[in-house]
Amino acid sequence: MTRIALLVSDVDGTLLTKEKVLTDAAREAAQKLHAAGIGFTIVSSRPSIGMGFLIEPLSITLPVGAFNGSSIIDPQLKPVEQHLIPPATARRSIELLREFGVDIWLFTNDRWLTANPDGEYVAHERHTIRHDPTIVTDYTPYLDQACKIVGASSDAPLLARCETAMQQAVGTEATAVRSQTYYLDVTPPGHDKGTFVEAMAKRLGIPTEAVATIGDMRNDLPMFARSGVQFAMGNATDEVKSQAKFVTDSNERDGFAKAIEMVLNYNETA
Repeated sequence: MTRIALLVSDVDGTLLTKEKVLTDAAREAAQKLHAAGIGFTIVSSRPSIGMGFLIEPLSITLPVGAFNGSSIIDPQLKPVEQHLIPPATARRSIELLREFGVDIWLFTNDRWLTANPDGEYVAHERHTIRHDPTIVTDYTPYLDQACKIVGASSDAPLLARCETAMQQAVGTEATAVRSQTYYLDVTPPGHDKGTFVEAMAKRLGIPTEAVATIGDMRNDLPMFARSGVQFAMGNATDEVKSQAKFVTDSNERDGFAKAIEMVLNYNETA
């Protein structure tokens, strides 16, 4: 049994509570990892600008993954490796989101763009990433800078149908998957949380079998597939739980901190 040398964690629904709070227990758990000599970093569908507030309290010194792992940034949020959605695919994605009548956001490395400042999830996203949007009337000038495009809607069945249509529309030119029931993320092709795990393992000179991952949504499955040990949150879907070696408690009951205790115990018996 290979000892865990690196833990890669999802953020929303995993590390943070529903109210986007980093609990004291989560902070303390991260410090226990550091004390045990286990590397720790995070990967999220969040934009780069929405990751910074977690770096210091979690004492993260390794690169982190933004935009579902398609951008790797250092702890100062400067790009280490960045990939973009092809402009033609970005345009096609926006057109399809318009057809479905959902709110559209476009993220560059350092900006969140929207044409609808009163969209139903704008306030929620502002609270989540701790950043204000830039209001635009046309996305065209930014299509060659698109790190992520989001379709936001409280109509979960509609967004599920939109996800299927988007996957068919973009083919291999982008990745389209819901990061939340209300967010459909379109990100650069060939890059996801799984490729981030591979990149981090290579950077640290460790096998992917020595990486543990923890998450709650379908977009976490690629990193589950490329890690040696997987932890599903108690609030995860049954699909995600079925792909994990262990299931911890929910994000409302310090499931992340409890998973860290399991990691430490795992290494004691490895």
